[in-house]
Amino acid sequence: MASNTTVKCPPPMKATSNGVFQGDDPLHFALPLVIIQICLVVLLTRALAYLLKPLRQPRVIAEIIGGILLGPSALGRNHKYLHAIFPPRSLTVLDTLANLGLLFFLFLVGLEMDPKALKRTGKKALSIALAGITLPFILGIGTSFALRATVSSGVSEGPFLVFMGVALSITAFPVLARILAELKLLTTDVGRMAMSAAAVNDVAAWILLALAIALSGTGHSPLVSLWVFLCGFGFIMLCVLIGPPIFKWVVRRCPDGEPVDEIYICATLAAVLAAGFVTDAIGIHALFGAFVLGILVPKEGPFAGALVEKVEDLVSGLFLPLYFVSSGLKTNVATIQGAQSWGLLVLVIFNACFGKIVGTVGVSLCCKIPFKEALTLGFLMNTKGLVELIVLNIGRDRGVLNDQTFAIMVLMALFTTFITTPVVLAIYKPARMARSEYKHRTIQRKQTSTQLRLLTCFQSTRTIPTLINLMEASRGTGKRGGLQVYAMHLMELSERSSAILMVHKARKNGMPLWRKSRDSNSNQVVVAFEALQHLDQVSIRPTTAISPMSTMHEDICTSAETKRVAMIILPFHKHQRIDGHLETTRGELRYVNRRVLEHAPCSVGILVDRGLGGTSHVSASNVDYTITVFFFGGHDDREALSYGALMAEHPGISLNVVRFTVDPKVIGENVHVDVNDQYSPEARSDDVEFLAEFKKKVSSNDSLKLEERVVSDGGETIDVIRSYSRCNLFLVGRMPEGQLVAALNKKSECPELGPVGNLLISPEFSTTASVLVVQQYRSQLTGDSLTSLKEEADTTEGEYDSE
Repeated sequence: MASNTTVKCPPPMKATSNGVFQGDDPLHFALPLVIIQICLVVLLTRALAYLLKPLRQPRVIAEIIGGILLGPSALGRNHKYLHAIFPPRSLTVLDTLANLGLLFFLFLVGLEMDPKALKRTGKKALSIALAGITLPFILGIGTSFALRATVSSGVSEGPFLVFMGVALSITAFPVLARILAELKLLTTDVGRMAMSAAAVNDVAAWILLALAIALSGTGHSPLVSLWVFLCGFGFIMLCVLIGPPIFKWVVRRCPDGEPVDEIYICATLAAVLAAGFVTDAIGIHALFGAFVLGILVPKEGPFAGALVEKVEDLVSGLFLPLYFVSSGLKTNVATIQGAQSWGLLVLVIFNACFGKIVGTVGVSLCCKIPFKEALTLGFLMNTKGLVELIVLNIGRDRGVLNDQTFAIMVLMALFTTFITTPVVLAIYKPARMARSEYKHRTIQRKQTSTQLRLLTCFQSTRTIPTLINLMEASRGTGKRGGLQVYAMHLMELSERSSAILMVHKARKNGMPLWRKSRDSNSNQVVVAFEALQHLDQVSIRPTTAISPMSTMHEDICTSAETKRVAMIILPFHKHQRIDGHLETTRGELRYVNRRVLEHAPCSVGILVDRGLGGTSHVSASNVDYTITVFFFGGHDDREALSYGALMAEHPGISLNVVRFTVDPKVIGENVHVDVNDQYSPEARSDDVEFLAEFKKKVSSNDSLKLEERVVSDGGETIDVIRSYSRCNLFLVGRMPEGQLVAALNKKSECPELGPVGNLLISPEFSTTASVLVVQQYRSQLTGDSLTSLKEEADTTEGEYDSE
């Protein structure tokens, strides 16, 4: 008997309210409600990310957990809250915004990928990727039979098999990159192998997902799935034929150094939406159109970078977290009830882990990778992420996955990603290797004919010309091994999602599927250092430190240790303006420099760049530099003079050494009170012996000049220093020792430069010369060398935290 009862549908939500003063509840209107939802999502996910930071968990973990907490599994158990903040009639708007954000995010993912680089994937990585896909896919199909027999009875068999296989075989490429960066494994063999294999896995996952979507029709003829697949393939071919010529034309009209015209940005974003509409109309989801278009955008020139800058922060900061919440609202952990359901969850997790880990380890061992590294690779490849949630959400929306199966799969993705970091830290500890012992940790050495190794660090291309000219000057002569330079690019790892673009620089030949460079800076660096490479007896090796600024010093010190360098050359945190004054470039560099000075395994130099040799590389035949060394005494001054003597071997360089001594008439009066306690008789004896050896070189070398200047106080010392302002480079010790040093003002703006270095960069000291402040390696810093860094720590860390 038919029922006569009628169901009253709630009226559709209006966009905006008239305000609380006119009796309207803002939560009953779409715009204010979605603003509340976005703010709640962002606050919760950021708070969770902050709490999980000590555990080194990627932000995707916080976003998945945040979504689950806001949904019916936790806070949503309170129906009053759920119907007030996430009422059913608001979910359409929420899902639309979430999918719009996801659409543009996948456009950015495509924008970061370079399909041509797939050819550079090695056989090992390809084998590991295929094994990491095949075995989990087979186990996923096996798991699907167990689920269909229990909690997923009645679902369509073909699509369910494919969706389960894809869900278990995915590796989250961006999430894995973030984990490797946090664990400082990007530059290790394991990290490079994992990223290469994950790149191949990512491509395979998208192809399999397209197949799964095509198969997941709603009861129509099998021919419909074929039509969907063929139309999708035809759309991709059409984009490949039409897209590149148009984009290349746009790139030609966007030259380097000029802002990209807004019309091109708008047109491209509109094309992304149009591509999403076409693929949605075909039936393979709007995400594919955006992803394909992102891949086709040329990576050269400023156009791609401008697109990322315009879109990324809004999408990844506000809209993308909505997608995780949208997933969380569909995830009800309470549906997993009884021993059977929890047993199925354990089965799914076991099969996901077993398939990935065993498949990866087995092939890795066949490729002669050590067992510990193979096991680490297995756990790294087991990382899930955004693509996993996309697969599960599409499966649920298409009726392939029910609520219980969906909840089981989300918890599996959360568990497998969460365990990656702690397990990898437990089984693979490359950073805890014993401190390597090597002899030449300083430039001052008895065997002057041995190879000199330098680690030069730079953060921007601004300092490249000076660094190259400094390396030209450091070549010396008669070195058996010549000069070995490691050029380290300091790249900050920020929270921005596309910061992982920097990952490719960790590999010498780029990374599969990732474009070689985001802008032309990398090419400028390569060209500049290649010019230096052609010099006789000079070897240049590029390297990269990819890390948060708070731990950048660890990368620098570890690299110096493993590469057995004699000196680390760091950029000063200020650069010269047109008017000659210095202004801060990156305040965080002060923190990095201070920590390197404190923990370095070798000597350290801080370079204050005022344009040594101009803005380009000066060839050996054109070098004509005058270098001045101020010698007071102590370890650091001896190191500075040793470096100066090495540079003076270059035929185009002359070295002036100014040795300061105290007027005997005033000893015992005002200066005696301020004698530096560190200047022990042993140190004085070492200085005398060192200078005696240097005087022998002066007598046989016209490019060396030693002047003895007798002064009576600090003011006279400063006047003498001012008289030597006309040179190209000052080489000074960071913490000189002796009777005169105490008379100089130690309280200075930049204690990491020491008293003399601070004088040379002060506005009152007029010079165009660059300054290299040197600290000689000692197994343990003591006295003023350490105290000044500790004093600096309080102010620098405070500034760093505030930034």
